[in-house]
Amino acid sequence: MTKVIRGQIFVVDDNIDTDQIIPAEYLTLVPSKPDEYEKLGSYALIGLPDRYGKFIETGASKTQYPIIIGGENFGCGSSREHAPIALGASGVEAVIAQSYARIFFRNCSATGELYPWESVERLCDEFKTGHDCTIDFEKNQIINHTLNKTYELKPLGEVGPVIEAGGLFAYARQTGMIAAK
Repeated sequence: MTKVIRGQIFVVDDNIDTDQIIPAEYLTLVPSKPDEYEKLGSYALIGLPDRYGKFIETGASKTQYPIIIGGENFGCGSSREHAPIALGASGVEAVIAQSYARIFFRNCSATGELYPWESVERLCDEFKTGHDCTIDFEKNQIINHTLNKTYELKPLGEVGPVIEAGGLFAYARQTGMIAAK
């Protein structure tokens, strides 16, 4: 069976930084504590300008958007690993952007929280928040059902199995690089 992620998308543009993803005031939350992990997710993208609309509805702890579409340099700013963790805790499964800050991309795979896909073309100008989309992992494509169009994605490559395993340490245990617990 082919792995797919389907749902409504949330669209942002260029240079979404880690302070917009999870402001510094919430970095005291400890993701390894289940209740704090959930709380961290409830603050995901709270730093975005109002023009984007609400990522998480008032009173909710999870988002209705499992996929985020971004422009260039997604995840720029500080090296905080809380950024992909907050998105994953909120219910996001994948981000598709034109490009990433390398540390954010690395933190996605290290934490195993979400899949950082890179788009071949600029999707954030064509897609709109709320569009119904499917990411097809086998075909490296996103299908926008609202627009009835299919777009190519760059292959995940080596990070795919690491994220699938649940992060860098889980992958290292799974493959025998380090001893299992």
